[in-house]
Order: sequence, then C-alpha cells, then structure tokens
Amino acid sequence: MINPNRAVEVLAQEEETVGLKPAYLEALTLIERLHRRLLDVIKDEFDRMGRSDVNSVQALLLFNIGDAELTAGELRTRGYYLGSNVSYNLKKLVETGYINHERSQMDRRSVRVSLTEKGREIAQIVDDLYSRHILSVEQVGELSTENFEELNRSLRRLERFWTDQILYRL
Repeated sequence: MINPNRAVEVLAQEEETVGLKPAYLEALTLIERLHRRLLDVIKDEFDRMGRSDVNSVQALLLFNIGDAELTAGELRTRGYYLGSNVSYNLKKLVETGYINHERSQMDRRSVRVSLTEKGREIAQIVDDLYSRHILSVEQVGELSTENFEELNRSLRRLERFWTDQILYRL
C-alpha cells in the first residue's frame, strides 16, 4: 500500500526538480558564455592597444601565473586550463620570450615556469584592465561586493558538487 504522505513528498520533489532544471541549464550556459566573454574583453583591450603579440588565452595565462613559479600540472590542478590547451600555450609563450622555463632538479620530466619581464608586462595589462573594471562595476554593472560574495559562494558550492560527483561517483 502506498503511503499518501510519501506520494505527496515524491510529487513535491518532482515539481522542484522540474523547476530546477531550467535554472541549472541556464547557469551552465552562462558560466561557459561568461568565460568566452572575458576572453573577448581581454582581446578587445589588446586590440585597442594595437597589440597582437599574444592572444587572450595566453594573456590570461600570464596573468594567472603572476609572480609564481609553477608547473603546467599545477596550472591544470588549480583549474585554470585544460591539459593540451595549457601545454600548447606555454610552449608558444616560451618560444616568444614571455615565459622562462627550467627543468626541475627533483623530477627531470617536470618543467617549472615563471614570467619574463615581457610576460610581466602582459600580466600587468590584464591587471590594469581588471582594476578599471573594479572602479565601475558597481555603478555601471550594478554589482556590489555582496553580490559577488554570494555569486562566489554559489560557484564554490557548484564546484564542490561537481568534484564530489567525480570523486564519489554519485
């Protein structure tokens, strides 16, 4: 015999799930679109400066390396880039003099990278762009510190959810 309370509970869960699906799918689309739009904004900044020596992905990579000395694996595990993407761009940035690379003394297969002066110049351009955004994002974009804090909390929870899906095969 079906428990009427359980049946109502199941129906309520199904209604909630139906309502959640469009919001979840929209969030996935927005995350992907926002990343592409950020790359467009960075590209536009370099175009305005008449610079075509690096692309937006490479500029963002240089910014994310910053003052650190990292391996390609560390860049991937920090969640910045996909494997082949980071390897290709690191190779190009080394060839063009934006990144120093040095074999690790402990593991000769591992290469540590850091920015050259040219690389730091590109990273500074991106940092300056972000600084300009910070000056107007509240007035023009109507986004406050509290809005960003809530957004960041939600994105961290989503990241943790996806990580758990992989780790625990949920």
